[in-house]
Amino acid sequence: MARSTERLAAGTPLIQVRDLAVEFQTIEGPVRAVEAVDFELAAGETLAIVGESGSGKSTSAMAVIGLLPGNGKVTRGSIMLEGEDLVGAPESVMRGVRGRTIGLVPQDPMSNLNPVTKIGKQIAETLLAHGLATRKNVDARVIETLEAAGLPNAAERAKQYPHEFSGGMRQRALIAIGLACNPKLLIADEPTSALDVTVQKTILDQLDRMTGELGTAVMLITHDLGLAAERASRVVVMNRGRIVEQGPARQILEDPQQPYTQALVKAAPSVAAVRLRPEVFRTSVPGVPRADITPRDEGTDAEAPAATTERVPATTADGAPDHILEVEGLNKVYKVRGSKEDFRAVSDVSFAIPRGETVAIVGESGSGKTTTARMILKVVEPTSGEIRFDGQDVAKLKGRDLKQFRQRVQPIFQDPYSSLNPMFSIERIITEPLEFYKRGSAKERTARVRQLLDDVALPQTMLRRYPSELSGGQRQRVAIARALALSPDLIVCDEPVSALDVLVQDQVLTLLRDLQREYGLSYLFISHDLAVVRLISDYVCVMKDGALVEAASSEEIFTNPRDPYTRRLLASIPGNELDIAV
Repeated sequence: MARSTERLAAGTPLIQVRDLAVEFQTIEGPVRAVEAVDFELAAGETLAIVGESGSGKSTSAMAVIGLLPGNGKVTRGSIMLEGEDLVGAPESVMRGVRGRTIGLVPQDPMSNLNPVTKIGKQIAETLLAHGLATRKNVDARVIETLEAAGLPNAAERAKQYPHEFSGGMRQRALIAIGLACNPKLLIADEPTSALDVTVQKTILDQLDRMTGELGTAVMLITHDLGLAAERASRVVVMNRGRIVEQGPARQILEDPQQPYTQALVKAAPSVAAVRLRPEVFRTSVPGVPRADITPRDEGTDAEAPAATTERVPATTADGAPDHILEVEGLNKVYKVRGSKEDFRAVSDVSFAIPRGETVAIVGESGSGKTTTARMILKVVEPTSGEIRFDGQDVAKLKGRDLKQFRQRVQPIFQDPYSSLNPMFSIERIITEPLEFYKRGSAKERTARVRQLLDDVALPQTMLRRYPSELSGGQRQRVAIARALALSPDLIVCDEPVSALDVLVQDQVLTLLRDLQREYGLSYLFISHDLAVVRLISDYVCVMKDGALVEAASSEEIFTNPRDPYTRRLLASIPGNELDIAV
């Protein structure tokens, strides 16, 4: 892509936001979401806006591009883009600004791509709408755009639908659409929050390269302070609709001045942080002696320390290991249409979860960790292998035993946008499992729901709202409350905090820790966020291409990783090299 000749000189203010106020009309009256916001962004600069869910960071960004919901409006202030005020500009003007001058990479790649339209056609629509391609050359321009976004086999990818793309590929497609018109400003709203660390680094490197070549300014909306420190030159910190602090990224995050910023930095998970449950040092995963995992040949490993097989799992009164879940020789093979070769999603995976403890599974997208979790939940049937829950073979559970299993093992899913019924109120969503399993009286169920809202830090006023009225982080807290409703013994957490800001993430992880202590809960924790895994897990299983490549205690994995793949995952964590004070 060629650099635009109409670019402002680097350092020249491209956009200036002054005294911005945004208000939403709700059934309970007007709500002021943004108040007295001031910031500016220079040409070629990357500005990160950070803060917890509901702080106003995404609302401020959507006000800039004129995409506030129908019940929202700018009530005061100005948004000056190259000297022209966008506040009050007619929709015909804003249509010309969007895409061509201001591009957008939205947060959720699945819901922001049309599921019934091929990727190439969606990019072509953008190019044609802004007169940047003709019917004759649009196909070539689409391929060029996808290649610039780092998608291999662009000609073939253009003919595919979003569901045929991985999460990282969908995010690249959104970046391609956002940059297709060579905009002067790109708004990236949590562009990598659902991606594993290695894909995240690849996407961000690609975004840096593309925006650098184009001279594009970037407004990065994120709750990841490490990412903000690593990728942005300046940071704006927002809380309750107001800016509490702003300045150079390293200065803000290494020496925060305001109490709220200090709280954000302190809550940010770090691979160097102390575990939430410091206990006896363990060295290996129950059921998987560390000596059984052979380091993969992915580079020089001459310095790899010797394996250890010492194991200290939970035990019963007679000294025998007490495991709530045991997985042995688990395999999942899928038939591939049109191919003679099968796809092996999970290959000979074995581990156990001690009662009252946490085993985490980490790995890149496609490593098999979520498929393993779904087999444990009895959502997907294994091809072979055995899963035993509390000594019972899960494959043989039927009738009343299966119903009891469903109550004792609860999931928390990754995507808060699709895991909640949009037609149900928040109260009904959390009450539903209690009603289905006939738990308590109506009065007791109401009290239980209110307690769960308190547990996940949501106000009681949320009960009458619907998922569409909540932020992504708020929706995930509702999903967590629903999973806790039946007081299960084992919770399978599939990326449960990936959509949450650091403060809420810290609250939820602390909540999970406290519930584990109080009720003896066990967790299977699936995550791509290794810093979070460091905080919550007792043991860690590292998966790659469907197989375990390393399994050990959390302490051992993070301080003494043996496998090159594990070390590569750790090295890809955003801000890993930065000295962010905690």
